[in-house]
Amino acid sequence: MTGVGRPAGNSLARQLMDRGHWVLGVEAHPVEASAAHAVSVVSQPHVPGYLWELRGLAAIHDIEVVVPTARDELLVVSAAKNHFAPGVDVLIADPAPLRVMHDKYLAMQRLVAAGIPVAGFGLPGEFGSINEAMVQLGGSLVVRPRVSKGGLGAQVLKRRSTVGHIALNGSALNWSALNWSALDDSWMVQRFTPGPAYLPTVLRHALSGGSADVVVVLEKTGQVGSSGIRRAHRDSIRRVDLPDVAQLAGAAAAASKLSGPVGVAIRRMPDGSPVVLGIEAGFGAHSAWAPELVDAVMRPYAREGLRNAR
Repeated sequence: MTGVGRPAGNSLARQLMDRGHWVLGVEAHPVEASAAHAVSVVSQPHVPGYLWELRGLAAIHDIEVVVPTARDELLVVSAAKNHFAPGVDVLIADPAPLRVMHDKYLAMQRLVAAGIPVAGFGLPGEFGSINEAMVQLGGSLVVRPRVSKGGLGAQVLKRRSTVGHIALNGSALNWSALNWSALDDSWMVQRFTPGPAYLPTVLRHALSGGSADVVVVLEKTGQVGSSGIRRAHRDSIRRVDLPDVAQLAGAAAAASKLSGPVGVAIRRMPDGSPVVLGIEAGFGAHSAWAPELVDAVMRPYAREGLRNAR
């Protein structure tokens, strides 16, 4: 289990241990030994020897399944998924669709091409000013990196009418004001949709033994923070039965061409219709709320007397 020191990897490791699997956790920095049965510190994913470290650990510990969970390693591991030792499965989507979904702007373009309803989006360079962007996209805006950049996340853009600057509320980006021209096309702007927020997770059949897709819809119920984005903590997530959201999530996951677990971010427009804001490969931080997804993924490895049980 990679990324075991981060929310997604830590949660998934604990779920697998509870199910009787022996888990080796790896991370690029020291973490608590209790995060897995054994923990190893490895290099950052961009270091040339990173993959050899993973392969070596898989061989030494007789690992059957490698589960990447950290966003910054997904492309690296996906490109090498067929080059681990025989008998080692790497639970990650194929490189081609993953490369597209890794870029939020390209991901939205693919969904639009497939007829999936999404929140209006564009690149800063496509608009002459914040006013033009707001008019064309239909309301307030959110700016987010096209490719995840560490702790930099989505922020609501608001205009300072007296100076013509954009204020980015909150400290996540560490910016208090920003001229529109300073936003290059490594960022994406998107219509801010303040309606109910959902985090459906879809299990695409390619990694679930050929069974039908599984969809679990979670709803964020946390408070809206100073950034204008609702922050979800463990006690602010709940399962909901919303067929329209589940159907949209399934369609978006299919259009992405990703396999395995796929997370979809969905909100409702003012008229109540759901739209997709983003899509990502892999288990998210809230997988414990959808245990049937974990069970479906690991079913092929849950044989009587698990070979890797220590």
